[in-house]
Amino acid sequence: MKTKNCLPIFSTVILGLLIILASACTKDDKDDNNPAPGTIKDIDGNVYHTVTIGTQTWMVENLKTTQYRNGDPIPQVADGAQWAGLTTGACCYYDNNSANGNTYGALYNWYAVNDPRNIAPEGWHIASMEEWNILNTFLGGELVSGGKLKEAGTTHWNSPNAGATDEVGFKGLPGGGRSLDGVFNSIGQSGFWWTSTENSTTDAWPRGLAYNSELIFSSFWLDKNSGFSVRCIKD
Repeated sequence: MKTKNCLPIFSTVILGLLIILASACTKDDKDDNNPAPGTIKDIDGNVYHTVTIGTQTWMVENLKTTQYRNGDPIPQVADGAQWAGLTTGACCYYDNNSANGNTYGALYNWYAVNDPRNIAPEGWHIASMEEWNILNTFLGGELVSGGKLKEAGTTHWNSPNAGATDEVGFKGLPGGGRSLDGVFNSIGQSGFWWTSTENSTTDAWPRGLAYNSELIFSSFWLDKNSGFSVRCIKD
């Protein structure tokens, strides 16, 4: 009896499998480097959704990267006294609890916001006071814009979460902050976001939302050692 030579068939099957695997790997690599439309990745691999409001495109979630754009680490500082004495960039999670970072993002001092190594992903930057003002004007002014930016309901915000509609999909959350002496406060009550705009050698401008108001707060500046959330806007 003649034995049929199966080698050519076997080789063909193996070649086909290799082609399929190579294609799958290429697709995975592409997905890793190019997240789905309407999303952006930071250097840590965190994925953020995006929303266009008027002429601007914003991240929907607060920034949570622990690295500058070039890969240098942003020091995570837990100790309150150490935080209070900083004059360089640092980050932390509210109550030093990483679970809060998953929901509310990280808190950064302004030195991290202003660092030339950049905490924003490529193609994005920390919004300036002027860019926040453009958003505020588009939403109808300071008296009502806060409500339109806040996540609706009381899952994260304290009651009554006045005026909250989140009608533009910004999903502003009450991540609280860290005062210049290193103390955490106001989670559930307020959210503050650093702008890139400096006021003096010691102070810079944030924007704020509160559970009991539909205002967006902007008429104050705070010490650069304070720890606040960060939102990025597209270049």
